[in-house]
This record gives sequence, C-alpha cells and structure tokens, in this order.
Amino acid sequence: MKTRKFLALAVLALGFAFTSNAQKSVMVGGAAMYPNKNIIENAVNSKDHTTLVAAVKAADLVETLQGKGPFTVFAPTNAAFDKLPKGTVETLLKPENKKKLQTILTYHVVSGKLNSNNIADAIKEGKGKASLKTVSGGTLTAWMKGKDLYISDENGNKAKVTISDVNQSNGVIHVIDAVLLPKK
Repeated sequence: MKTRKFLALAVLALGFAFTSNAQKSVMVGGAAMYPNKNIIENAVNSKDHTTLVAAVKAADLVETLQGKGPFTVFAPTNAAFDKLPKGTVETLLKPENKKKLQTILTYHVVSGKLNSNNIADAIKEGKGKASLKTVSGGTLTAWMKGKDLYISDENGNKAKVTISDVNQSNGVIHVIDAVLLPKK
C-alpha cells in the first residue's frame, strides 16, 4: 500500500514537472523552446533560425553558446538574413570569412541575462534609450516605439523584437526581424 501511494505521488510529481516545464516554454519557429535547455539545444529546433544555426556552426561558436553564460542573444530569423544583399550570407559562411562572421554573430550577444523588463527599465533610466555592450565590443541601442522593443546597430539599422523573453538555461533569447551589423 505504501509503495502504491509513493508511486502515485511520484507519477503526480513527474506529471507536474512536465506540465510546469511546458507552461514555461515559448514557441519559436514551430518548436517549443524549453528553459531547461541551452541556447543551442533550443535554437536547432526552430525552423525560423536555420540560417543563424548554420552561421553559428560555421563560426565555431556552438561551444561558446552552449557554455555557462549567461547570455542575452538577439536572434535574427531566416527572413532577417534574407533581407541582406544577395550573396552576403553565402560569402560570410566561407571559411576565409570566419573572423568577420564571428564578429557579426557576437555583435548580437550581450553578457548577462536581460529580459524585456530589464531592458525596458534601462531604457527608462536612459530617458528613452539604453546602450548595450556586445560580446564583440560594439554597442547596440535599445528603444521603444509604442509597446514594441527595438534594437539599433551602430550604423542606424533597426530590428524589432518579435518574440521576447525566450528563457534558456544559460540566458535569454529575443527574436529579431533584422540582422544587426557592427561599425565597419
């Protein structure tokens, strides 16, 4: 009898764990992004981020983004990469352009875990803008337009955050609709 009670409680607890995990997941690119998985483990499942995943692999950044972090990643979609001039992605994926690709990709990464509320607070403190130092050493600028969060690069290009607060075990992802580029 005690064994049955224990098993019933164990099954109930396990069911609760899966339910609470599913409730915390966010859908990105047709796949659930689980907060107990790292950035790479989740990103490889998003059909909207296959270009980004290919670029991260070509730049040898997989191990870094699987690391402890925490990282805040502004993740461009495939459609964002498609907005670049024809042939840009193919050129960047070539082995001889690895360093440039690493710089562009790490320009989309900020150290620390900044959820949308953290960013909004920084924007308020900055009287409408917040500067975010990237892992590549560049600067991104966060700002609001109505209720929408935008990120601008050093060249004045802007990206809208289309999905925010996709929590990961080693940080957070914010999906964006444009590729941001560091100053040339």
